[in-house]
Amino acid sequence: MQPKIFQSTVELAMTAMFTSLVAVATMVFSIYVPDTRGFFNIGETMVFTAALLFGPLVGSFAGGVGSMIADVLLGYPHYAPATLIIKACEGGIVGVLGRRQARFSSRLQWRTFTLIVGLVAGILMGGIGSLYYSGSVELYLGIPPPRSPTAILFIPSGLWYFLGGLTVVLIASTGFAVEPEFGWLVLATLVGGSAMVVGYFVYQQFLLFPLFGIPVIAVAEIPINIGQMIVGLAVSIPIVSAVRRAIPALTRPR
Repeated sequence: MQPKIFQSTVELAMTAMFTSLVAVATMVFSIYVPDTRGFFNIGETMVFTAALLFGPLVGSFAGGVGSMIADVLLGYPHYAPATLIIKACEGGIVGVLGRRQARFSSRLQWRTFTLIVGLVAGILMGGIGSLYYSGSVELYLGIPPPRSPTAILFIPSGLWYFLGGLTVVLIASTGFAVEPEFGWLVLATLVGGSAMVVGYFVYQQFLLFPLFGIPVIAVAEIPINIGQMIVGLAVSIPIVSAVRRAIPALTRPR
């Protein structure tokens, strides 16, 4: 059992570190698809990682404050108040679910559950990626992001189908061979990420124009935010699993 002062010190340090990482990850790497106006960054990766490793308090603070800082520095102050609330809720939900698990009576049930969750994640990745993130894409690297793209790449739709299939295989194989409960981590990020998608839809649909006079087609943003959620899931889950195995004492639920 770890002393409370050690736990508090670790949480404080991790909160500061992940708040910075969320802000940096949101700003330093972004992809824009001119044909579909799809845009995503990798900020979700750090929100999910913080929440799953260190719980809802770290996840909600780092997610909300780190993402809000990025919005302000990137020149989107009209999104900052909503981002603070939405990303804090996202990190909190992922953190809470990550500390709890459903109770299945057998490893076979856990493996089946993990397979189903893997199928959902893979289908979302293949479908959303092929529709919204294929073709010519503009890559922006740096803080602040440059005005012109760092590189222009072509991403075939088939790549997303491959990545979707690979996602299913990796999640299912991990559940069957290594960790039957692996699907719960995936579900936690899907639920928290869905809260983010719904939160931005509500803000864009009902508040953004009345408050700031900025017209946005909120429905069109839904698949884009789903894509960002899936990319964050695909990157963060392997990181979380590796850290939990390597340093179990650091990430043990408190």
